[in-house]
Amino acid sequence: MDYKIDPRIIIGSATNKNSIQNRNERDLKSLRESSREFETIYLNEMFKAMRKAVPDGGLIEKDSASEMYQEMLDGETAKAAASGKGLGLGQAMFEQMSDLIAKRKKSGT
Repeated sequence: MDYKIDPRIIIGSATNKNSIQNRNERDLKSLRESSREFETIYLNEMFKAMRKAVPDGGLIEKDSASEMYQEMLDGETAKAAASGKGLGLGQAMFEQMSDLIAKRKKSGT
C-alpha cells in the first residue's frame, strides 16, 4: 500500500483556516472602528441639533468663522466622547454585528 499525499492539500487546508481566522480578526477590528465612527457621527449630529435649539444672542456676535470653529469643536468633542466606552451606542452596535461575523466563522463562508 503506497499512499501518496499531496503537500498542497495539507498546506492549503492549514492556510485556509488561518486565512479565515485572520479575515475574521480584520473584520472585527474594522467593525469596531466603524461602530465607533458611527457613534461619533451620531454625537456630532446631536450636538448640531442642540446648537440649533439654543437661541442666538449674547455678548459675541456670530459670524462664519465662529460658526466654523464651533462645528470643528463639536466634531472633536464628539470624537473624544465616542472614544473609549463612549455612550455605549457603538459598543451595542459592535456586539450585535459581531455575532454575524462569528456565525460566518462557524459556517466557513
